[in-house]
Amino acid sequence: MTITSDWGEWWIREEINGADVDGVSLWFLGVAGWAIRTPETAVYIDPYFSTERDREYVARIPPVPMEPQWADTCDAVFCTHDHRDHFWPPSFGPLLDHGGSVHAPAECYENHDVSEIADDQQTVVEPGDSYAVGDLTIHVRDGRDPDADGSVTYVLEHEAGTIFHGGDNRPCEAFREIGKEFDIDMGMLSYGTSGRIRMDGKVERRKLYNDAQDIIEAANALEIDRLVPEHSRRWRSIQADPGALSKAATTFEYPRIIEEIEVGDRLRLGQPGIVPPAYLEDE
Repeated sequence: MTITSDWGEWWIREEINGADVDGVSLWFLGVAGWAIRTPETAVYIDPYFSTERDREYVARIPPVPMEPQWADTCDAVFCTHDHRDHFWPPSFGPLLDHGGSVHAPAECYENHDVSEIADDQQTVVEPGDSYAVGDLTIHVRDGRDPDADGSVTYVLEHEAGTIFHGGDNRPCEAFREIGKEFDIDMGMLSYGTSGRIRMDGKVERRKLYNDAQDIIEAANALEIDRLVPEHSRRWRSIQADPGALSKAATTFEYPRIIEEIEVGDRLRLGQPGIVPPAYLEDE
């Protein structure tokens, strides 16, 4: 499967590969995908660069910002669950050429063809696991995704702060336990809505992802100071407005900040707001 970037090579050259990083920087890849760099380490979470339709009526809306073989370093890939827009071997396979492993629930390896990924680069994760990757520590924790066969969440710790990546998981008791265990500075949660979709030849209306109330409930259970909604612009017919979350959060303690992001945006842990493109910082 050929992956073709909409932007060419300039973005990853100037941003992920070329930017100076102090603390932790994060680049949004679209859907629920992130590239995360520290001065010592580079990891990817849920990278998905496909434009291929796995169903006839499904089309990717956000641009494909990069081709994975253009990354100049990758120490590990972490995937939250078995859905193809979170675990897709053609997306993360080239990233593993730098020697790292893909970490994912067992169901991901069972439900996808991973024959081209070396056995020693396939790591099965379970809630309670922890991995040291350079100057990052990644903790695997539980979640609740009713649409997935197997799903986990990740907590990334660095001296600059703590990040939570929830994949497509929805509010659950595990979130309260995570909120008690960690002091989360920034958290990503999938945000969407209900929609009419075709399943097994039938059109049905289904709830997908967290709606506004779900995502605020989750943020308060996790005690997320800085909320980054993702996934809201993935599908053409199932989209949500992140701007509505500020009203939903009005009477709640968390989150304190809500970041609206687009593909290619760079965030810095500990510094709210979108960071200007690296090539503009040089001017």
